[in-house]
Amino acid sequence: MMDGKHQSRCTATWPSLWLMTDERIDDLMSAVRALPRGSGIVFRHYRTEAKARRALFERVRRVARARGHVVLLAGTARQARGWRADGAHGRGMGCVSPPVHTLKERVGAERRGATLVFVSPVYATRSHPGAATLGRVRFGLLTRLARGQVIALGGMTARRAEALQAFGVAGWAAIDGLSGALRSTRR
Repeated sequence: MMDGKHQSRCTATWPSLWLMTDERIDDLMSAVRALPRGSGIVFRHYRTEAKARRALFERVRRVARARGHVVLLAGTARQARGWRADGAHGRGMGCVSPPVHTLKERVGAERRGATLVFVSPVYATRSHPGAATLGRVRFGLLTRLARGQVIALGGMTARRAEALQAFGVAGWAAIDGLSGALRSTRR
């Protein structure tokens, strides 16, 4: 799944901070540049036309590589290899970072070899308005005894991520909670 400079991440330690991309981020390239060195990016942009999505991914990947970031492509493992991503984000075989909402999904992901899971939604999020949230207690129960690294997602901020440290969370991911914070640090 990797290009010449990036080795397989299957047994590696993953970044603790992740930017989930989508069309709501006004200035994606600035957000990528503002991430601390060695962060992670899950490139989604599902609603972007295929050719434009690929071109945007190439721009993100180029900047990310220069900053030491890991880039996962939301898609199939085959697509991620073809696009020279560091891995695939999704539920299919070969995906290194599936989204997880239930214990059954987490166990299934571990059985398929996932070493990183994005558990959501911990808190209310604009990505899924009105969706039921896990909250701290259910998040803790769902992630208890997880074999891989757990990344908290859904309404996350740095303060909320810190509050989840007692559950052994490896990090956090966000769109609004991170891209807005990154914009404000660049001013």
